[in-house]
Amino acid sequence: MGILLITHGSFEKDFINKIASEIENEIHVPVSSEEGRFDINEFYDPVRRQYDGNMILKKIDAYTTLPDTKKVGLFRIDLCIPVLTYIFGQAILSGSSGIVSLYRLRNEQYGMKKDDALLSERLSKVILHEIGHTFGLIHCHNPVCVMRSSTYVEDIDQKGRGYCHSCLSKIGR
Repeated sequence: MGILLITHGSFEKDFINKIASEIENEIHVPVSSEEGRFDINEFYDPVRRQYDGNMILKKIDAYTTLPDTKKVGLFRIDLCIPVLTYIFGQAILSGSSGIVSLYRLRNEQYGMKKDDALLSERLSKVILHEIGHTFGLIHCHNPVCVMRSSTYVEDIDQKGRGYCHSCLSKIGR
């Protein structure tokens, strides 16, 4: 079992290594990263001025990896799906793939001062949330569990940095 972070766009190696370490510490499986190489422009919706999360998720899901590897595409673009104005991330329930974007996780998006530590924390939480879905977890009602639903970035900030005992037991960790 392993987790592969597939970066698209410019991500600093130290930043990705920090995120990978935080994920490893929570779920105790090896996390690696590599640079993705596909053109995301075909997924751009000019009317919404956003990228279609469903189509990008399909592309990540088609990405070939070792068996028993969960993969998460990391992006810097504004993601949406037809029924929501925007999404932080998305995953295939009980599947092997997810996507996450830090576009709406950045303080600058809300007119606030840049905060790299908070950005890193938010990104780790969203990645763990999407990985949880790949393990079959649905949204949790525990207010500090990383699997609690997040409509707004403030919801992410209020969650803890990991899974509650119940969610951890369901993924066998």
